[in-house]
Amino acid sequence: MGPLTALMVFTAVGLILHHQLAHLHVKSIFAHLHAIPRRQILAALGFTALSYWLLTTYEFLALRYLRRLIPYTRILFTSFIAYSFGHALGFAVFTGSAIRFRLYVTAGVTAIEVATVTAFCSLSLGLGLATVLGVSLLVTPEHAARILHMNRHWSVGVGALLLCVVGAYALWACLARGMLEIRGWALRAPGAAIALPQLVLSVLDLSLSSAVLWSLLPPSAHVSFVTFVGVYAAAVIAGIVSHVPGGVGVFEAVILYTLPNVPADALMGSLLAYRAVYYVVPLVFGALLFGSKELAAQRRRLAWARELASIYVAPVVPQIAGALTFLAGALLLFSGATPAVEERLEFLDQMLPLAVLEASHLAGSIVGLGLLVLARALFRRVQAAYHISVWLLVAGIFASLLKGLDFEEASLLAVVLCVLMLGRRAFYRPTAILSEPFTPAWVVSIVGVVVMAIWIGVISYHHIGYSDQLWWTFALHGNAPRMLRATLAVIVLGAAYILLSMLRPARPEPAVAGPEELARARPLIAGCDSTLPNAALTGDKRLLFSEAGDAFVMYQIAGRSWIALGDPVGSQAGAEELVWRLREISDHHGGQTVFYQVCGERLGLYADLGLAALKVGEEARVALDGFSLDGSERADLRQAHKRAQRDGASFEVVAPEGVDALVPVLRKISDAWLTSKSTAEKRFSVGAFSPEYLRQFPVAVVRAQGVPVAFANLWTTGTKAELSVDLMRFDPQAPRGAMDYLFIELMLWGRAQGYRCFNLGMAPLSGLEAHPLAPAWHRVGNFIFRHGEHFYNFEGLRRYKTKFDPTWEPRYLVARGGIALPRVLVDVSVLIAGGMKEIFAR
Repeated sequence: MGPLTALMVFTAVGLILHHQLAHLHVKSIFAHLHAIPRRQILAALGFTALSYWLLTTYEFLALRYLRRLIPYTRILFTSFIAYSFGHALGFAVFTGSAIRFRLYVTAGVTAIEVATVTAFCSLSLGLGLATVLGVSLLVTPEHAARILHMNRHWSVGVGALLLCVVGAYALWACLARGMLEIRGWALRAPGAAIALPQLVLSVLDLSLSSAVLWSLLPPSAHVSFVTFVGVYAAAVIAGIVSHVPGGVGVFEAVILYTLPNVPADALMGSLLAYRAVYYVVPLVFGALLFGSKELAAQRRRLAWARELASIYVAPVVPQIAGALTFLAGALLLFSGATPAVEERLEFLDQMLPLAVLEASHLAGSIVGLGLLVLARALFRRVQAAYHISVWLLVAGIFASLLKGLDFEEASLLAVVLCVLMLGRRAFYRPTAILSEPFTPAWVVSIVGVVVMAIWIGVISYHHIGYSDQLWWTFALHGNAPRMLRATLAVIVLGAAYILLSMLRPARPEPAVAGPEELARARPLIAGCDSTLPNAALTGDKRLLFSEAGDAFVMYQIAGRSWIALGDPVGSQAGAEELVWRLREISDHHGGQTVFYQVCGERLGLYADLGLAALKVGEEARVALDGFSLDGSERADLRQAHKRAQRDGASFEVVAPEGVDALVPVLRKISDAWLTSKSTAEKRFSVGAFSPEYLRQFPVAVVRAQGVPVAFANLWTTGTKAELSVDLMRFDPQAPRGAMDYLFIELMLWGRAQGYRCFNLGMAPLSGLEAHPLAPAWHRVGNFIFRHGEHFYNFEGLRRYKTKFDPTWEPRYLVARGGIALPRVLVDVSVLIAGGMKEIFAR
């Protein structure tokens, strides 16, 4: 009987629709649809929201019936999605149950309990339909009698019967104490605390859902709300019986048939609006919510995919995102200067007030200017620029849609947004956007785009004569006035930003560090695990500090090269800020940025600056916790140490306070050493002999028969991570093996003091490959390392350090590659050697 009834209903509906719509035209229906006032649509949306909220109470009561305690926010979320899909797709018992099971399963709700919830909600809907239809038939029986061509007493009788059924359910639900078995299902009476709210809420829900369509009816439809509720209930029942998804066609046919006094084309326009408001809008939001929930459930897989994409995309994102953001800004400016599509404006006029359209047009042009400005900072990997650009692109997408339904423009902006978000990790610099200098080329580029947009606007509206009234004209088709206002806003804001950038005081460029700068650097040096930052205390370098004062970089200028020694010292964030600032300062002066003797951990940071890494040697580091003179592998060191002791050698570490008394003797040793080596003091990477410099450090002294014959000042770290020497001088008359004795005693002393590692310094050009397929620099460097003993004992230096059994760690020089690289190497050599004269002397 069920399928037969559904077939009969569907056939009857087909005949009614054919009869009602045969003489209608689609244009007439859409004309009435567009003529629905905005206030009626807003009222319908409000009734829809209230109706869907009331539907969640069915779910709440059903879970109370099952004695399940689930947070209301979760009930609200699940119920809305289930009803939005069930209403739109039809077969609500199955679609709603599937979604409920999917979303409730993590809360421990079983399949049987989900089926019970669905049945309870369906029963609530049936009670509401029976109640409102019964009341409508009792209160206004004439309408049903006239439509169905039957005696009004039949209408009263059917209405009374429906209300009796509802009353019988209410009595059973409130008074029954046992179980009711129906086809194997044992049903427990819900009780008055659930049944009575169930009846009241179902009536309110049906009243609100019918109010959605009733509020959209044309003004010519003089139908009382009580009568209409009955018509609406009958249409819903017919849609359910027909099993047509969403009752499409069946619901409309019943409404058309039972409201013959309302013009069919106007009523069809209202029905189309009802479908959009009550079915499509909730379905869109429900799909978005369900999709977000499913994506959240796949968070780990998505995070893995995003991480994988970021690894490959992040290195090139700043350049691509900067260019795309600039183009997106230009697109928004050009779009603001051209007329919108008339048909799209007409559609928007039906949905939005004019003020929204005007504000969106102005906002789109301002967002375009903002993206042009931020593109430069994106190239420079500024973190704040990334966040602001993301929000501006989101605002640009909304502005594109609200100002003229420009889907194409919004899609392009969405693509740029996706590229930007994929490379999020590439934007790490905490620098303020205003601190990013604008080169003349960038200023010209931005001004050129703005001028081009103005020219496009002038060409687009050349047929419209200018008048002062245009500035104050606000109309749907007032494209030219909107262009004028947007142009003025862009010019004023752009000029203000450029003026602000020009008037901003420039940062003072660092000079050679003085006492104040050295005092600021000492705490940062003490907190570092490397001893190389002690080179800043030589006083021959410039120090550049981060904005927060938590990091610094030491550098000096040689020729056109701005050469930093080692990695920045201090916090990671400060280091990232400083490498960019040094690059900016050197670019401003037409110089090249160079970092010398850096470790491998931060090569990625230098690569972000466009610098290439060259291996320049290896650093020897001896672990002190396992250092001793025991064992056969240390026999040579043990013999050298004993020989020095037999020759009367002794070792002492003099604290900084006691260095002054030794300065005359130490100067004599240093001068004799320099004379014997036919060399002068070096600079930059090592210290030079001066009492002011030596007073800052402990000094290790080797005495022969009580007379100092060798010394070395010690570079230490506050973290006890590393110990090393800087100046290392000995008298030519010192006993043989004095330097071996000095190193051995220093390592033993460092181990006793709790230092973890002794740094023997770098062996230049060590570890470079000689393979024919190795880079050219490696082959040249390896050749010099093996055959350059007349210039510098490269191979002998590595061989000497090897006997202490160190681990070797690569050190790099990073600079721009290409034809400028030989000049950079010359500048570094000149800076370290102390001048070109010294190089020629060697």
